[in-house]
Amino acid sequence: MPVLLQIDFKFPKEMMGDALTEGARELAHSINQEPGFISKTWTENAETGEAGGIYVFTDKALAEQYAQMHSQRVAAMGASDIRAKIFDINTTLTDINRGHYRT
Repeated sequence: MPVLLQIDFKFPKEMMGDALTEGARELAHSINQEPGFISKTWTENAETGEAGGIYVFTDKALAEQYAQMHSQRVAAMGASDIRAKIFDINTTLTDINRGHYRT
């Protein structure tokens, strides 16, 4: 059963927007190669200095493994107050609202 991983953190405002788009392009491509990865929506709010992402993985164990690795990676990039949460996906209701959780 696929799961949703939500990661968010404080991030320097000057590293968001175009700077993040250019600086994280290679990272974005590498995420596609992670075991169990299905999709990611990148999130950022320059007003509050928050960034992160909403991910879908094929299973909880792979999502947990990725969350641990990625939390260390974004900390090295300047992130702080890193939070990761994993949720089960209600696929019946998600289908009604055209959610993406399949490979």
